[in-house]
Amino acid sequence: MNMNFHYIVRGIISDGDHFLVCKQKDGDYTFLLGGHIDFGEAAKFALAREIKEEIGANIMVGEFRGAIENAWENQCEISMFFDVQHNLTVQETPKPASSEEEHLAFLWVHKNDLQKKNLLPKPLIQRLQQDVTVPFWESTID
Repeated sequence: MNMNFHYIVRGIISDGDHFLVCKQKDGDYTFLLGGHIDFGEAAKFALAREIKEEIGANIMVGEFRGAIENAWENQCEISMFFDVQHNLTVQETPKPASSEEEHLAFLWVHKNDLQKKNLLPKPLIQRLQQDVTVPFWESTID
């Protein structure tokens, strides 16, 4: 089997009980902000770069919270999750920072609505609804 591998970093951006997520405008699922880690790039640097590219925000990457291995179709990824220190609030939903990010929409979602918004990877939903300061490792691979 020929699979494509992705090394991903995602940021946990919260305001109270709400999390900032994004979705492809034509997609039916959401995910945390972040993206691919370039070969040889530090994960924390990649996360700050990706969030700057997506919404134009300057953030500080905080503590590592956990990782999830995930597979679907012919794709496989390892996603690492970090706290993000920011000045974003639920009162203002970010817009794409450039035309290259126009395929994305951003939204604040209450922790109890993460499943309704089809947050992926699925094990992340329960982790965000609980104490996110507890380190985690999850897998969707049997």
